[in-house]
Amino acid sequence: MARYDFRCRTCDSMFEVERPMAQSSEPAVCPDGHTDTVKLVSRISVLAGASPGRVGAGSLPAAAPMTGGCGGGCACAH
Repeated sequence: MARYDFRCRTCDSMFEVERPMAQSSEPAVCPDGHTDTVKLVSRISVLAGASPGRVGAGSLPAAAPMTGGCGGGCACAH
């Protein structure tokens, strides 16, 4: 199941719907019963090791260590 954010064009409320990815493009009804809604583009809320929708300090994966050069096999000093 994935979570999708929607906004109601009638009452301007924002709400979340949980549904299978295969149904991601289906319309949603707002909590007040309005049908004129639009799906919002949202950032990913599930990261490795984090609880769904609960991303916070300390839950992000560590950055890869920096190494010399650009990583492209050349001898640059970047």
